[in-house]
Amino acid sequence: MSTTSIPSARARAKTRVSFGRFRAWLVACATRPEARLWLVIQFAILHAVLWTFILINLKAAQDVHMDVAEAWGWGQKFLLGYGKHPPLSGWVAGVWFMAFPATDWATYALAMATVGVGMVICWLVALRVVDARRAFLVVVMIALYPIFNFKGFKYNPDLLQLVTLPLVVLAYLNAFEKRSWQSGILLGLAGALALMTKYWVLTMIGAIGLAALIHPERMRFLLSPAPWAAIATMIVAMIPHVVWLAQAHFMPLTYAGDTYSLEDSGQVHELVTGYVLHNVALLALPVALAALAMALVPHWLPLLTRAPLRLVTRAWARGPNPGVNVSQALNVWMIQIIVAVGPPLGALIFSIYMKTDWGISLFFLVPLVLVAIPALRVQSAALFNIAAIWLVLSVATLMASPWIAAREMAANAGNTATYGARSELARELTQVWHARFASRWAVVAGTMESIQPMVFYSPDHPAALVPIEAWDSGLTSREDVKRYGFIGVFDPTDGRLPAFEKWVAEVAPNAERIVMTTRRFTHGRPGPSMSWNIYIAAPGK
Repeated sequence: MSTTSIPSARARAKTRVSFGRFRAWLVACATRPEARLWLVIQFAILHAVLWTFILINLKAAQDVHMDVAEAWGWGQKFLLGYGKHPPLSGWVAGVWFMAFPATDWATYALAMATVGVGMVICWLVALRVVDARRAFLVVVMIALYPIFNFKGFKYNPDLLQLVTLPLVVLAYLNAFEKRSWQSGILLGLAGALALMTKYWVLTMIGAIGLAALIHPERMRFLLSPAPWAAIATMIVAMIPHVVWLAQAHFMPLTYAGDTYSLEDSGQVHELVTGYVLHNVALLALPVALAALAMALVPHWLPLLTRAPLRLVTRAWARGPNPGVNVSQALNVWMIQIIVAVGPPLGALIFSIYMKTDWGISLFFLVPLVLVAIPALRVQSAALFNIAAIWLVLSVATLMASPWIAAREMAANAGNTATYGARSELARELTQVWHARFASRWAVVAGTMESIQPMVFYSPDHPAALVPIEAWDSGLTSREDVKRYGFIGVFDPTDGRLPAFEKWVAEVAPNAERIVMTTRRFTHGRPGPSMSWNIYIAAPGK
């Protein structure tokens, strides 16, 4: 005889009360001044840890991206610039890898630590514009934005802008409110820090300047010492880098001009369209999930059956909203509109190669722009809903990540750009060099795509030299090539091979030439096979 245990009404009530208490606790922590900062910091740490493990699983069959390996190489010397870009991303990588080994997981942890810090700063920005309830909604929306999870896997100057650009916006909102020379100095330092990340941040700095000129309260700000102290501070702080820039014959500008200028107007239009559609698609996810969280507040089920349109319309109401600082919201709205419209228009006018990655740093304000609409009403239950959605999606992705990685590898079995065994080649070449010369391998030469993984994965971590390009990183020189010797690594299918072989013939005519083939096996699955032209030049005597 079987029996069925039916929970008592008291037990069910206790469950409901416990669930309700947890939801109330979360909302209280998100809104109480003494607790909200720690909640956001803990949320950012949890996000970074979860997504570090997810990325480790997703990228198990891949080497780190060449941008990540390049940043690691820059971090080995703290210079005032690295050929293509200002130095901050290299400095940050250098400091990070003083504490962590040169391993794949440490690069993903760096990327997630970067976006985690950016999330906290975005929350501080939101507090300047909206109340604490809406600010917490903003930060969880940002955590759901793919740039802060899936797309944030590679640490580079673009990703670091998710720290420095929110910092500039925060400093601007602070200066706009306080209008003191002290706040102006902070704004100038934030602007210099951003410019030391990537010159692309001039788009955001320009947008902030335009917003300050358009804002109805512009004269109160412009007649204060804040903007002028900011300009003076930024100029002074940038002097060392400008001196380096002049000494380097403005190589970063040469790099940008040579790499991103186009003559085909049809290609320009296609790239701009792709840029716009790509970023709209990425932003659609956090916006849709936030809308879902705000719809699933109490009494949503009866409304779903009786008046489904009310699930949407009840979140909107007329009248004043004390939860929004309209003056600061105007700043945020104008900044976001300018950086959304300006770069695509500029690309069309000046025929610029518009990369989709350039949008990484420009749309972190979108969640705040939407949440700061005064007519939008945010109920407390929406905070718990959005946090629950984030947690469920993150944990589900963590559990599914090995399966996703296997499916991706099977679908792209021949993709050498993603699954080529460059780390294996780095370790094999290190052994080859040691066997021939019994010394440290000091210099690797070739294209960025081929040699940056050698820098990262070789136990000797040789310095990178790209002799067929004008923008040297400054980490090594032609004299070092003659003194220490080098290994040249080149993809035989690369159209730049003749230019590289001409350089080898000039600097090391007796270099040994061999062909090496590499292949990686991940969980018993073979990756694509790759062949490499290898050039080994002995150290000078």
